[in-house]
Amino acid sequence: MLKELMKCIREYKKPSILAPVLVSLEVVMECTIPFLIAMLVNQIKAGAEFSVLVKYGLLLIVMATLSLMFGIGAGNACATASCGFAKNVRKDLYAKIQEFSFENIDKFSSSSLVTRLTTDVTNVQNAYMMIVRIAVRCPLMFLFAFVMAFIMGGKMACIFLLVVPVLGFGLYMVIRTAMPLFRKVFHKYDELNNSIQENIKGMRVVKSYVREEFEKEKFDRAAGDVCEDFTKAEKILAWNNPLMQFSLYTVMIFVLTVGSYVIITTKGLDLDVGQFSALLTYSFQILSSLMMLSMVFVMVTLANESAHRIVEVLKEESSLKNPEEPVYEVADGSIDFENYS
Repeated sequence: MLKELMKCIREYKKPSILAPVLVSLEVVMECTIPFLIAMLVNQIKAGAEFSVLVKYGLLLIVMATLSLMFGIGAGNACATASCGFAKNVRKDLYAKIQEFSFENIDKFSSSSLVTRLTTDVTNVQNAYMMIVRIAVRCPLMFLFAFVMAFIMGGKMACIFLLVVPVLGFGLYMVIRTAMPLFRKVFHKYDELNNSIQENIKGMRVVKSYVREEFEKEKFDRAAGDVCEDFTKAEKILAWNNPLMQFSLYTVMIFVLTVGSYVIITTKGLDLDVGQFSALLTYSFQILSSLMMLSMVFVMVTLANESAHRIVEVLKEESSLKNPEEPVYEVADGSIDFENYS
């Protein structure tokens, strides 16, 4: 499946590679900035001269600007790669459908082919966008922030060893519960498109036999089924945010309470104000990266079903076959009707 879809990247290989590289550089900048801020806070506490503060300030401005530029570049490259990839997928799908016989079209149904050309391609596009950007950013952010939290906070960072597995397990359960509902929606989309297609094609018949109310009810049922499944899935996904908030504020309460106590009792020897502020920043980066990673898994799992449906069409062989020695040109333009009635 992946091999078939990767053929659609074609001329967009460069932005597809450039986006993860720029994202990686952006993450490095974002994880280094709190470290420098911690050093600056410690310098201010120690009564550093103004020239030292200016040096740190300029360095922070440069790093923030670089992070901004890398982020903009990654966003542009990601948008170009994902939209171009979707364009090629639609182009290949459309070209393949043009080769189909009526037998092939009946196998998939016209409404299903419309869904595959629209909704399914959009899902795959969104997943590809996340893969080349967010799916690279989240693990790197988690890794860098986790390492820096232990460097800056020492034993204080052990709280993450307790909170991260709890959050990870919670997000896993949310995803596992929501995914079957998302898979069901695709078949409901086909039914919805089929209802619209039948109504538009048979508009005159519907009006002649005064069947407008019946068609409205049929469409409402199909739309209601899609709405019901999506509502159930979104209600389950809504647990992501409370889980994230609970984990974040648990860490913040622990860091603020224990960190303040350690700073006061050790007089800044084990933990100083600078490390304390950096630890809070890194805790937010660690937990938010996990949150984003869960959304990536949801989108990729959702797109996996769409990708299978797209590849089914791309791999389908048309039942219309040329004979061994096909005749492409008729010399005199004549046509004979033999064994015809």
